[in-house]
Amino acid sequence: MKRLVFALLASLAAGGACAQAGTPDKPTPPEWVIAAGEVNVYAGGRFEVLVVSLANEPLPDEIEVRVKAGPAEQPLKLAATGPASGERRSYAGTVPEGMSGPVAISLAGRASSVLVLMVASSRADPVQAFVTRRVGAGTAAEPPLSENDPMYFIVGGRDGYSARFQLSLKYRLFDHNAGLGQDQPWLAGFYFGYTQNSLWDLSEKSKPFRDTNYKPSLFWKWDRTDDKTWIDALRVGFEHESNGGADERSRSVNTVFGRADWRWTYADDSKLEFTPRLNYYFDKGENPDIAEYRGHVDWRARYDSGNNWISTAVARVGSAHRGSLLLDVSRRIRDLRFGPIGGYLHFQYFNGYGEDILDYNVRRKWQFRVGFAIVP
Repeated sequence: MKRLVFALLASLAAGGACAQAGTPDKPTPPEWVIAAGEVNVYAGGRFEVLVVSLANEPLPDEIEVRVKAGPAEQPLKLAATGPASGERRSYAGTVPEGMSGPVAISLAGRASSVLVLMVASSRADPVQAFVTRRVGAGTAAEPPLSENDPMYFIVGGRDGYSARFQLSLKYRLFDHNAGLGQDQPWLAGFYFGYTQNSLWDLSEKSKPFRDTNYKPSLFWKWDRTDDKTWIDALRVGFEHESNGGADERSRSVNTVFGRADWRWTYADDSKLEFTPRLNYYFDKGENPDIAEYRGHVDWRARYDSGNNWISTAVARVGSAHRGSLLLDVSRRIRDLRFGPIGGYLHFQYFNGYGEDILDYNVRRKWQFRVGFAIVP
């Protein structure tokens, strides 16, 4: 369906360009077609387009487009987000400040189709931006408030009924188009993250929470903007994890971490991500041997079929040859999506040590739970 919509958009855009560029007797066919998967963007935000060379000409590392809003027109340079795939290549740029409403984009100096973007004010509510952004690196500028790790509520019945749910968000501390972030663009990479994960014992009479893990973090995030760097993204930062317990139930650990991201997109729109995270633990007096059960690397891989299925695996191998495996599989069950938020049937399998920080050195029976996710 996605390919069909893209084909229709490209055909309509190409037809519009022919009508504009040629005469009634001799319409000039476009040499290039320009299209976008996301046409709703905001002023000052990043956007991405796909350019197709119909004449099979080489696609450069940088292109110039004409941006027209009403009677005003200005040039804008777009940089390639990766290597060309045959006659297609993706480019990204920033929507000029002050623009709003329909904005027409065409390639400068070439007969091309015309793409129309709907530009909203950059002063949009960050919560609204969160629910209207599409998922996927480079499809649009990431809003100040965005998802971090999966968010779900799931229930299982092994060794008594239990539920597990997780909330996870991140907030960008500086905006790249205003204030300090505009003066020093590297500051726009700083984020505050927060993840909360709870295990709820539904079999006990009072339905108590077995454990709740709180994980605030501060990190710097970098994303690749060329086709030469050997990684796609990088995060480095500090994370505190604790359960807020008292006395013998208290657990906490501080971690300095670094995460590298590699991403691959295939012809059928499926995506594969490999994002290992390296951890160094300190201030771990309540659980000094935590590395024996968690290890120092979270081995994480994620596969998105490009349609309805998303699966994520996280493996840990401790220094004492103990570890764990977490497997999440999500199936989209709603046609309507609001950016990263949608409706997913969520399956989770866990086996190993430390499903929560209270039991970091305890191996319980494997668990399988089913429920609902809004961010898989």
